[in-house]
Amino acid sequence: MSDPQPFSLRSIAVPAFGPSLLFGLGEGAILPVIALSVRDLGGSVALAALVVTLIGIGSLVSNLPASILTTRYGERWAIVGAGVWCALAMAICMLMPHLAAFAIGVFMIGMASAVFNLARQSYLTEAVPFHYRARAMSTLGGVMRIGLFVGPFLAAAVIPFAGLAGAYGVGVVALILSALLAAGMPDLPGERRAAALAAAAHAASDAAARPPTIRGISSSHAKIFLTVGIGVLLVSAARASRQAVVPLWADHIGLDAATTSLIYGLAGGIDMLVFYPAGKVMDRKGRTWVAVPSMLFMGAALLAMPLTHSAGTLLLAALMIGFGNGISSGMIMTLGADYSPAAGRAHFLGVWRLMADLGSTGGPALLSGATALFSLAAGIFCTGLVALAAGAALWYWIPRTARHPAV
Repeated sequence: MSDPQPFSLRSIAVPAFGPSLLFGLGEGAILPVIALSVRDLGGSVALAALVVTLIGIGSLVSNLPASILTTRYGERWAIVGAGVWCALAMAICMLMPHLAAFAIGVFMIGMASAVFNLARQSYLTEAVPFHYRARAMSTLGGVMRIGLFVGPFLAAAVIPFAGLAGAYGVGVVALILSALLAAGMPDLPGERRAAALAAAAHAASDAAARPPTIRGISSSHAKIFLTVGIGVLLVSAARASRQAVVPLWADHIGLDAATTSLIYGLAGGIDMLVFYPAGKVMDRKGRTWVAVPSMLFMGAALLAMPLTHSAGTLLLAALMIGFGNGISSGMIMTLGADYSPAAGRAHFLGVWRLMADLGSTGGPALLSGATALFSLAAGIFCTGLVALAAGAALWYWIPRTARHPAV
């Protein structure tokens, strides 16, 4: 089916995807050195691990406030504000040699990530026609991953001359550039949004003067959150856990650090190569054509991983995980955009992202708990079952709740 509107992703590539690339680069530069910074400031290993989790906690608790900020100030200025706030947070981490201040700075980075991610998703949902939506969201997720991949290398080039502070300096520069680039983003089509809001207000005669609220959106879309939303939660749990299982199992079977890093890097390379073709398939064939296979690949690879016993067999499993994760790039954002209403979109996406972040927090916790109670193999096996459950939930619920025809 051809697109009724002439449109090219290239026409919005720099303003729409540039800030995400730079934001990812800034985060990637500082993520590997947060724990080391805590140790340099006198913190214990346990405290260093706790501080690292503050990014996720900051994002988790800020999803709903992010929807309020985005609704009030608009997507463009929410993105700009998130970039400035994140640059300020990294400057605090770089310049204030106190553990408490450093921890606050890390928490602020998580807050900024929540606002940035929600606003950029909402912006693309408005700016890109539906027939290009999955490609746009997959590209958005892909360029963020590229930034996260490149950032540590830039930091590594600076650290020998400036110490750990140099990594945060790279982050500050990247985030300021991201905010400046976002400030030049084209305005959203205000007429379309105004018309949608007017139609929603007319349909609800008793609420004509009241804008949508988080509580109202949660109630009116409860069926979506409790069906496809649960699938998204499970997807996030499996995807978050995958980052730990490869190095942990490599250590378990006695591989050295260099071999482990090579396996992890090759899997990451596959991850970054397939995001755009996957988005194209979602646009042309429908969401389930990618959502379900991505989880089947990950689930099968995770179930097989405890059976691997060498670098070669572990590499095959890791590549399958990387492929499954790569084709799912942008999938959660695409589904969120599909189901989000024109009136109250930011609030819907705030709840959607909250569910995804709950999965990202719960997945590694499940892996840790099952490993502590039974064994690492049992923990990885449970993670594989979560991935298969995610695929089953999306296979069953997406076609039954779809708001848009498959294309």
